[in-house]
This record gives sequence, C-alpha cells and structure tokens, in this order.
Amino acid sequence: MIPDHNFYIKLAIDEAWKHQLLTYPNPAVGGLLLSEKGEILSISAHQKSGEPHSEVNVFRDAYIKLTNDNSILKYETSAEIHEFLSQNSGNIFKNSTLYTTLEPCNHFGKTPPCSLLIKNLGVSKVVIGVSDKNKKASGGADFLEKRGIKTIFLESEKSADLIAPFELWNRKRFVFFKYAQTMNGEISNGIISSEESRKFVHAIRDKIDLLVIGGNTVRVDRPTLDSRMVNGKSPDVLILSNRKDFDKTIPLFTVPNRKVFVENSLEKIEKYNFVMIEGGYKLLQSLISEIDMLLLFISPKLQNSSETFSSSKEQNFRVLHRSNIGEDSLLWLKPN
Repeated sequence: MIPDHNFYIKLAIDEAWKHQLLTYPNPAVGGLLLSEKGEILSISAHQKSGEPHSEVNVFRDAYIKLTNDNSILKYETSAEIHEFLSQNSGNIFKNSTLYTTLEPCNHFGKTPPCSLLIKNLGVSKVVIGVSDKNKKASGGADFLEKRGIKTIFLESEKSADLIAPFELWNRKRFVFFKYAQTMNGEISNGIISSEESRKFVHAIRDKIDLLVIGGNTVRVDRPTLDSRMVNGKSPDVLILSNRKDFDKTIPLFTVPNRKVFVENSLEKIEKYNFVMIEGGYKLLQSLISEIDMLLLFISPKLQNSSETFSSSKEQNFRVLHRSNIGEDSLLWLKPN
C-alpha cells in the first residue's frame, strides 16, 4: 500500500483521540510532520488548554529527532518554543509536509498563531483534516496560501468526529455517557476497568462541569466521584432519583467545594456545558436521547452476573474511534 494523505491524517487523528476531552475548552487536535523524502519525523497532539498546540509539539519533537538537541525541552510555553525554533532550526524543515487534523490557528490567544510558526519554518505543504469554523481562530490556511505554502483540505469525516465535542460545548453543551463492562457485558461485580482506564476517567472528571449518576448506584456503591487519581478538581454532581433521602456519610456528599443536586430530571444540566453521565445500561437506555457520545471501556474479563449489557430494545451506535488503554479496549461511540 502506498501511503496517501488519508493514511497520514489518520495517524494524527489517532494521536489526538488519546487526549480527547482533556483539552477542554480547546479541541483535540493531532499533527504529523513528513520530511521531503517521505520520512515521518514526528506525530504529536495538543494535550491541555494553555499548553502548546499540536503543531508546536510536532515541530519540537521533529527538531529533537533531526538535531539530537534536547535543549528545547527546557522551554514549556508556546511563545518560548516558537522563538527557539525560529532562531535555531535553520533549514531542517525545508520542503516538509505538515498534516494537521484541524486548520492551524491564526490568532494570538493563550498561544501565538501556529500559522506564523509554520510560515517561519519553511514548510512547503500543509494538509488539513477539517477547516476551522471558529471565526476567532480561523484563517490559517488563507494566511499560508498567501505566503506561498500549499494547503489542502481533506474535510474528512474522521477529523470532524474528533472536534465534535468542541463544537458542541461551544454552541450549547456536550453530554457524554461513560460505561464500563467485561467482555460478556458484566457491569456490577467490583472494579471492572484497568488502572490506566480509571486514571483517564479521573482526568476527564477534572475537566467536566457536572457529573450525573443514578440514585441506586449512589446508595449501593457509595462513591466519591472525584479526580483523586490525577489530583484534580471534583465536579458538581447531579443524582437522578425520585427518592430524596440519602445517607450523607456517602463520600460524594463530603467533598468540599462542590454542589450536589438530587433531582428526578435532567433539567439541571441546562446550567452546564460539559456534562458526564456514569451508570449502567438502564440509565444509558433511559437517557440515550440526551447524550452526544458514549465512552465505552471493555475489560478482557469474563464474569457471571444477572446485570449485563443486554436489553430487549436495540440501540445502534456508530464507532467514532477505537483504541487500547491499559488492558482494556476503549471505544468512542455516537448514538444513531
């Protein structure tokens, strides 16, 4: 198989999905740099809001590979890395091709514009997965074209899927459901997911505004619902329950600096724009019309239990992305 634009952009997309939702309120974006001779020099992604964008990380990693100069690692901000690369890279990126899942930004915000860095480093071509519809940041492709750098838009569905959460929480809100099960659908027999999966969930909890959970799960599992595995913040909690009585010694009620609501509807989410729901299949089925994505962890275990992922009502999903995390399989799904 001869690699084409879609091959390289998929590698960048796969890298970006590793950091999906962790970049909030920024989009998840991945990039890849291809040398003039067709060698992959680096693949990287944006990892956290306020930190370097994927293009900056791509050029930094490629610089280290081509020069064996690790001194660039002492610089952490985008502005510092921009300046270092502009002064020290010479012609090492001449005629290279940059693949980026999203059109390079073209404005000064928390970071300098990536379009300016691309222009300064001698890249000859930029292949873009999807255009940026954010008026504040868009215009990178036009900026580059006017300076003699060829830009190609793929407008790929997979790149659009990648930034869907970003577009939703900017427009109104993004609601996703986190679900964990064994290979045979068991969901209620102790800890199911690997430590790596649980850390990823805690990292996401550190970003969300509100966590929704069923009342029965609270009474039975007595959860904390914090982000302790990553030393993160604890989101507000909405407990869906017709019964208002709860043992207030349940750990989630004792977490400081959080609001806990007990309601029999999802009306409270109107005040939030990044919402995570955790629960079993019955809760998923009852709220399916409210969710934008399903984050599914599948553990390589077989366990016996009466509560499994099964129902007389069929629900279909489109697979947006699949990968491995720790021992588990991870799937991002969109309800059909």
